[in-house]
Amino acid sequence: MNNSKGKVVRYNKWGYIFLIPFIVVYVVFQLIPLVSTIYNSFFENYRSGLTQVGPNFVGLANYAALFSGGKIWIYLKNTMIMWIMGFIPQIVISLLLGAWFSDPSLRLKGQRFFKTVIYLPNLIMASAFAMLFFTLFADTGPINSILMNLGILSSPFKFMSNVWSVRSLVAFMNLLMWFGNTTILLMAGMMGIDTSLFEAAQVDGATSTQIFWRITLPLLRPILLYVMITSLIGGLQMFDVPQILTNGTGQPAETSMTLIMFLNKHLFSKNFGMGGALSVFLFIVTGILSLIVFRINSVGNKD
Repeated sequence: MNNSKGKVVRYNKWGYIFLIPFIVVYVVFQLIPLVSTIYNSFFENYRSGLTQVGPNFVGLANYAALFSGGKIWIYLKNTMIMWIMGFIPQIVISLLLGAWFSDPSLRLKGQRFFKTVIYLPNLIMASAFAMLFFTLFADTGPINSILMNLGILSSPFKFMSNVWSVRSLVAFMNLLMWFGNTTILLMAGMMGIDTSLFEAAQVDGATSTQIFWRITLPLLRPILLYVMITSLIGGLQMFDVPQILTNGTGQPAETSMTLIMFLNKHLFSKNFGMGGALSVFLFIVTGILSLIVFRINSVGNKD
């Protein structure tokens, strides 16, 4: 008896040994930076010209400065608007493509080719995407030239000076870059559903639409939750596309300025105290929104 217990203990130790690399990486690259960021948020620590000010303990002064003027809420609103504008069409397109590709009755040819093509934009750097769209939609760019040649416009439309055109471009680029990844995830979830459920529904006379809404979508809820949470976190961290498209200005009138772009300004000016306070705020907002999504999902499961 003691012998068997000893063997179990000896086997268990290998599990802990294999966990050591993950724990070390997590502590060094996530836990320590997190604690350090929270710690720095309570200090005045920035560079003014060649003079280093601080670090001096200032308590909640950085948080008070962060919320004074209300700009932080405007940047949060900008971020959420552009994320929602990109996420809603992304999830709709991904669900449709996933349903088509995973439906054996359609017998679509060249599925591997199309799956590769829709995933390719995910491999392109966001900076390259942003530069491409900046060139295409410039005042003298190809899009304006085509619209003027077709007689749709009499003069170039200033895409980069219009609030909703800039937001739409940012949302569209995020849609193009991520819908392939979302499609692959949803398709994997659909292919994991027991086919006997579909066969039974077809025998009972259910249409493809009814099967999708009554069987596929409810069983996809865990995958949809994962996609929504990861997309939400990615949306709150939106930076590269609007940064490059607007040259870091969030034009026009900072209506496309995101929270991370605002954070980058503090880090670029080496204001680590304000940067830490903004990072903690972003961490709290991400946690609250994620909990809301989980709560909505749990309520839906009970229904």
